[in-house]
Amino acid sequence: MSDAQLADRPQTAAQTPVSFYGVHHLALNTDDMKMTVDFYAGVLGMRLVHAMKVPPGLGVGPGNRGNPPFEEIRHYFFDMGRDGLLAFFEIPKGAKPRGDRNALGAMQHVSFAVSPKTQARIMERLKANGVPYDGPMEVLPGVFSIYLFDPNDIRLEFSCQPSNGEGEPLIVPQVTQTKAEALHELTTLGTDQAWLDWATAGLKG
Repeated sequence: MSDAQLADRPQTAAQTPVSFYGVHHLALNTDDMKMTVDFYAGVLGMRLVHAMKVPPGLGVGPGNRGNPPFEEIRHYFFDMGRDGLLAFFEIPKGAKPRGDRNALGAMQHVSFAVSPKTQARIMERLKANGVPYDGPMEVLPGVFSIYLFDPNDIRLEFSCQPSNGEGEPLIVPQVTQTKAEALHELTTLGTDQAWLDWATAGLKG
């Protein structure tokens, strides 16, 4: 890397330490909140914890901070575990086209961490409600998932790690590679050794 490239490179975690605590909330869209509540609370058993309408002025008014551009729409929150929330905005029917999950900037799918027993219970609930799903299948070393679509055509994944039993899943340690394993793929992006060293600074081996 040139001196200019090195200067423009993002700082490493060691130079600018930060702490992340996971997802506070993930906000998705629906055009039928009743249907969405029935699926997430009724079929999946995800607890509804907050039901509100967006305050006036935050849709098309000057106070909009990135909300959907509609006034006083419903905004509901579900407990998705680990002190995190799954939220939905209710977009007026016909106001927006159905999204393409494979488009740039779109959400391709969301995976929820569950225990093996909870994954089995979810499969039972899906079967009882006639909701098709795929899996379980091993998607990463030691990680087994089922896949399905919610009524909004959002792709959902429920992932468990049988080796951890029914305890708290150790998600990051389970998928963290050695430096050599990561380099096997990273070298397909480029062979600049300074960049490769920087990108793998947080890995061992």
